[in-house]
Amino acid sequence: MAPNSILSCIAITASLALTPSVSTFAQSAPDGPITSLPYSPSLDLTSMDKTAEACMDFYRYACGGWEQKNPIPADQSSWSVYGKLHDENLHFLWGLLNEVSVARLDRTPSEQKTGDYFASCMDESAIDVAGADPIQPALDRVAKLTKTKDAARLTAWLHLTGTDNAIFRFASEQDFANSSQVITTADAGGLGLPDREQYLKTDAKSKDIRSAYRAHLARMFELLGDSHQTASANADTVLAMETDLARSSLKSEDRRDPHKVYHKMTLAQLKKIAPNFDWPVYLETLDVPVEAAINVAQPAFFKKLNIMLGKRSLADWKTYLRWKIVDAQAANLSRPFVQANFDFFSTKLRGIEKMPPRWKTCVRAVDRDLGEALGQVFAKRTFAAETKQRAADMTKAIERAMEARIATLDWMSASTKAAALEKLRTLVNKIGYPDKWRDYGALEVRRGDHFGNVQRSQTFESKRQVAKVGKPVDRNEWEMTPPTVNAYYSPQMNDINFPAGILQPPLFDPKLDDAPNFGNTGATIGHELTHAFDDEGRQFDAKGNLRDWWTKKDADEFTKRTSCIVDQYSGYTVIDDIKINGKLTVGEDVADLGGTIIAYLAWKATTANQKLEPVDGFTPEQRFFIGYAQWACTNARPEILRLRALTDPHSPARYRINGVVANMPEFAQAFMCKPGQPMVREKPCKVW
Repeated sequence: MAPNSILSCIAITASLALTPSVSTFAQSAPDGPITSLPYSPSLDLTSMDKTAEACMDFYRYACGGWEQKNPIPADQSSWSVYGKLHDENLHFLWGLLNEVSVARLDRTPSEQKTGDYFASCMDESAIDVAGADPIQPALDRVAKLTKTKDAARLTAWLHLTGTDNAIFRFASEQDFANSSQVITTADAGGLGLPDREQYLKTDAKSKDIRSAYRAHLARMFELLGDSHQTASANADTVLAMETDLARSSLKSEDRRDPHKVYHKMTLAQLKKIAPNFDWPVYLETLDVPVEAAINVAQPAFFKKLNIMLGKRSLADWKTYLRWKIVDAQAANLSRPFVQANFDFFSTKLRGIEKMPPRWKTCVRAVDRDLGEALGQVFAKRTFAAETKQRAADMTKAIERAMEARIATLDWMSASTKAAALEKLRTLVNKIGYPDKWRDYGALEVRRGDHFGNVQRSQTFESKRQVAKVGKPVDRNEWEMTPPTVNAYYSPQMNDINFPAGILQPPLFDPKLDDAPNFGNTGATIGHELTHAFDDEGRQFDAKGNLRDWWTKKDADEFTKRTSCIVDQYSGYTVIDDIKINGKLTVGEDVADLGGTIIAYLAWKATTANQKLEPVDGFTPEQRFFIGYAQWACTNARPEILRLRALTDPHSPARYRINGVVANMPEFAQAFMCKPGQPMVREKPCKVW
């Protein structure tokens, strides 16, 4: 039961990293644990393709060499600067966890829990011997159901113990109308495929995905012991039920509108929408007060669910719940389940050729379930105070640039500017790691019990989230762990979070001058800052409440300006005949453009009294833009490009660079581009 916060991130391709001491000798992580990271500069001349013309295809000019040098590893769906750094950091954490997994009396509580969790995860022999036994108690509960109405208590138990996508999703979240309080949210869910459109589209590739998914369902039911004929029939049942749920779920782009996912109700009102589900019993099982307000994110979904609860047989619901259990836990079971899960979700959907080595799976599992305990071990050894201060200084410079930008906008009225500046001035920056670490004292980690550790961790987190309901928001909490190679903005918290993992080379490079650092990390900071004023973020005020603080004229002008970006990006081809869904990516596209403009202005202001000279034949302005482009260097498989076109609010890497610089006269001036060239738009888009 994860929180349902609206978060806006810089990237989705890397989720784990850290900032250990840097080695200048190695060029890539070896096939073993490491104690220091290979050094990669934030501006790398060898990553460029100087045969390309900057004004024709700047992404290729900046990243063509990187693409040639960095083929996609067999266990990856894509390979990027972020992904490569993430992978190198996994090797570092592997060494860290190897150390603390040795049972010793002098281990700290954090070292004991992370070490024993990792050691248990690595014991594949014991996991294989257990087979499907770990999920048998859950399957037995399903078998004992005697009427559909009783599914409410079982669903609550499943949501608490890791099967959090059974039928629907339920979580705690900040109240959109009162960000100081935590309420519950019931949201659409229950699907097995990543996006609703994969159930509904009629093109050949979508039909192929559905056929493969049906085969995967049947394979899983056979692994549970069903006959081939029964497994096939069960697969048909599940696919039909999930398709019905998909039809009543919002499209990804519609979920970007917070008003479409905020419908605050009482329990009595929810019972009127879906009376066939026993909501009081469900809430009682979760230990949620029945008087607590509930955000019913998608009422149409629950109306459809109510019809299905009345029409579908008990046998169908039992079949469906058996699937949700095995689907949720397949990666934590024996190798046949792990392999089947990988074959469909990794190979078929994402094009990954080879299963990752076990140690990678286990490092990621520790970060997922004990992220701040692992973060403590990491922070103690790695993150320097000087790095934190330099990042804070850069952030303040970018905030000053944004403040000046807002003050001088010619399309925004004085009253809207005042509200925007209030929001900017109250925005909180979190850098590195939390001021207060999460307490895992109540979580039991038992050596030799991998599945038990996973399920106890899932239950621990679910109960931690439920316990927030009706209480004031903890504004010191983070949604990412300290080792993460990413950053995010939360409109309800009105804060920007930069984990230590993103503040390291080649993304943040203390060895290089300000030009590439502001182009790279500075543009990332600007990106997250701009999310406070993108199509979603602008709808929340300085306190994080969903409130319209815009004049109608200013709101109309904002929409007009963002429509320019929607139209621009919707014309770009992802792969085959698939275009970018500009309505889905508009928030990230606005943040990319606005963040880069603000970073450029901040860099100019920071270096105003400095005499800047060319380096390696490139002017400071050119170094800024090359530094900006090289964070995005990426190779991606066709399968993942197709999937991301449906689900990812970020545009493909090439267009995150070319789409931005084509709108910036500063770029055209730096590279002496001429009107009519691809990197020079005749009518540039401009929001911030």
